[in-house]
Amino acid sequence: MATNTKIEVDTVAEASSTPSKPQPSTSLTPAQIAAALKSRGWEAEIITDVSMGSEMVSVDPEGILKCVDGRGSDNKKFGGPKMPGGIYAIAHNRGVTSLKGLKEITKEVASKGHVPSVHGDHSSDMLGCGFFKLWLTGRFDGMGYERPEFDADQGANAVKEAGGTIEMHHGSHTEKVVYINLV
Repeated sequence: MATNTKIEVDTVAEASSTPSKPQPSTSLTPAQIAAALKSRGWEAEIITDVSMGSEMVSVDPEGILKCVDGRGSDNKKFGGPKMPGGIYAIAHNRGVTSLKGLKEITKEVASKGHVPSVHGDHSSDMLGCGFFKLWLTGRFDGMGYERPEFDADQGANAVKEAGGTIEMHHGSHTEKVVYINLV
């Protein structure tokens, strides 16, 4: 991993959600996240909403709710909200592992005025989302999360059937700064 890559952890507030299943008990503080990233060679600092004032942008309701993947995309509606894994992250964090549940989340996101999406890439097709690949292959098992009951193609089709968008990424990762917002 390049040492010039920087991670910034935003500590504005804690997230609130209504999980469909009990949430794993593993919880990390911003300081623990920063320490873990530093131990892997990243630069990391903890920031606050006050320090981000000039960099905050409004969310465009016509922009897709998407993964934070910074590669090029065939979809140009980038003004929507971002989170690692996009729709998959919402399902994962709520303990939703079924296609039915994924479709319900897709419809919920759309009902809130956002365009739900998942992505693939030029080399791995629909398994091109790193977050989904980690979830599917059990990299979150040790944190108490169950794996999805569907593969990447089935998940993408479910999101599309429920009114979401599929985008395809191309090129290599060249991100220099990643913000982790714990709101």
